Amino acid sequence: MKARLAWLLVPLALLWGCQNETAQGTATAASLAEAPAYTEQYVLSPQVSDDRRLQEPGQQVRDVKGGLELLAANMEPQTMQIGDIELTIHETKLLHYTPDYSLIDFYHSYTHDQEFELAKFFVEINNGASEKVNFAPVALIETESGEVKTWEDDVYLESLNEGLKPGEVKSGNVGFIVKGGAQEIKLTTSKLFAADGELLAPAQTITIKLN
Repeated sequence: MKARLAWLLVPLALLWGCQNETAQGTATAASLAEAPAYTEQYVLSPQVSDDRRLQEPGQQVRDVKGGLELLAANMEPQTMQIGDIELTIHETKLLHYTPDYSLIDFYHSYTHDQEFELAKFFVEINNGASEKVNFAPVALIETESGEVKTWEDDVYLESLNEGLKPGEVKSGNVGFIVKGGAQEIKLTTSKLFAADGELLAPAQTITIKLN
């Protein structure tokens, strides 16, 4: 009789354990910050998990695209003026990313690692000119170890490097796979060109420290 009772209690224990794990998962999600207001119009990336609620190092999130952990960040907005372009880097993050298996083929063009670190920036570009211009918010980045990534290495592919119409505002993510971490990132914009190729303003560089 005692043996039969023991076997009956096993499924109940497993069920309680699953419920407890679910409750803990819900509590973890609830403890994350709300998505910042500047991301309200952001259309989620098809190949990178949603990190908007990760605001403090150590926080983690998982969705159908994989799992993210925030390793370091600078959540203070950085504003640069490049001619008539106002560029705001709203946040800079270093993330540990384990993409879902369904995305492995996509990432093979960038790395053969199944998990990696991702340096990403949420940017906003405001064209104050009365003409169409060509500008890229991130032409290249360099970490303190000397690793360099160019705009061609961007994994978000959100077309932020295309031309800007007069008065147009664009926002979104730019991100690069980096090795060995990064506590300091030097970001260089592109030069600013008119639609006919005339140089309007030189590139600018900013150094962003992560905490």
